[in-house]
Amino acid sequence: MKSRIALLVVAVVASLLLAPGAASANHSWGSYHWERSSNPVNLVIGDNVSSQWDARLDAAIVDWNRSSVLNLSEAAGVGGTRCSPSAGRIEVCSASYGNNGWLGLASISVSGSHITSATAKMNDTYFSTPQYNTTAWRQMVMCQEIGHAFGLSHQDENFDDAPMGTCMDYTNNPEPNQRPDSHDYDQLESIYAHFDGGTSGGGGGSGTCPPKAKKCKRGRSGVTDADLIAPGDLGQLVREKGREAVYERDFGNGNRVVTFVIWAD
Repeated sequence: MKSRIALLVVAVVASLLLAPGAASANHSWGSYHWERSSNPVNLVIGDNVSSQWDARLDAAIVDWNRSSVLNLSEAAGVGGTRCSPSAGRIEVCSASYGNNGWLGLASISVSGSHITSATAKMNDTYFSTPQYNTTAWRQMVMCQEIGHAFGLSHQDENFDDAPMGTCMDYTNNPEPNQRPDSHDYDQLESIYAHFDGGTSGGGGGSGTCPPKAKKCKRGRSGVTDADLIAPGDLGQLVREKGREAVYERDFGNGNRVVTFVIWAD
């Protein structure tokens, strides 16, 4: 475990809806999407990152804004380094989260299939090392974690495959994988092809979690947020196959944290 680095994807859900298996041509993350009554989806990206990450965050926002169904605006973050979620926003954060095995971590709070808030964490404990302190690694992970916040999964999850030229691809060579590709944009159009009854980018919920809270209730969805930093926070291993693993943390009353992990040697 200590010799591994992981990219983790975490969904905070009211019920366990995550389907197993590697990504395929359809790389939506289950049926998760932001509730809205029209397109584009208007979303605020909260900047809680250090100066080393500012250019990477700005570039990722520009890249994802090329989608016809997204309208992203950057604002001062309200999540802090602990990255507390805020309803209707995507909080992006960076901090030294420790030698816990992951480079980046994305969380979505959902009510049914509707995303109500999202966070993306960049772990400076690893990004401060020579191996990962490169523009390519930083840009790929930043782009990928934000992509998960829209409801996207990975196009490919085999690190040994040739790079696909998209940040939604696991690879040992991040240089060609720093930005979305046309299939990512096509997948977003498919995810947001239908309209919901809510307001664009709404998703309901209210308030933010206190910075030191272990868990707190999230608005109308009743979804529980948790500090997902150390591997011990991830809960029970429910599935493992090769370099893939799924963990579940159950808070009761239908509130669960489901963690999909891809380990890299």
